[in-house]
Amino acid sequence: MNNPSCPKCNHIHVVKSGILNDRQRYSCKSCRYHFTVFKLGKRIDDYYVTKALQLYLEGLSYREIERIIGVSHVSISNWVRQYKIHKPPHPNYHPTYKILNHSELQDYLKLKENLVGAGMIITELGDKFMLIKWERFRD
Repeated sequence: MNNPSCPKCNHIHVVKSGILNDRQRYSCKSCRYHFTVFKLGKRIDDYYVTKALQLYLEGLSYREIERIIGVSHVSISNWVRQYKIHKPPHPNYHPTYKILNHSELQDYLKLKENLVGAGMIITELGDKFMLIKWERFRD
């Protein structure tokens, strides 16, 4: 977020000067005037929003996504509602996931028994990879 300009002298060089009653306080470097504006909450990078929605569509729960990317399950739920995302039904399958680095992923894919199942997707997650694998529910 760009700092606002000073309401007294319209100078653009202002610095943060604390928080007062949940409002960000600023100080003008030119005239030394102190003023407040409404504090905006912490904004989460669009990469994590997209990744959270992708994982939700792959069948992971809000809490699982929270543990993986470190964003509150409430935020994820709000994004799902905001973007009107509907999870496709997967009645006979359940996802399992693993977080692997590059060499671990290569080792995992070399074993033929790991390539059996209903489906698999590998997605980038920062400097690691997430492997999501679907397996059939067994009665």
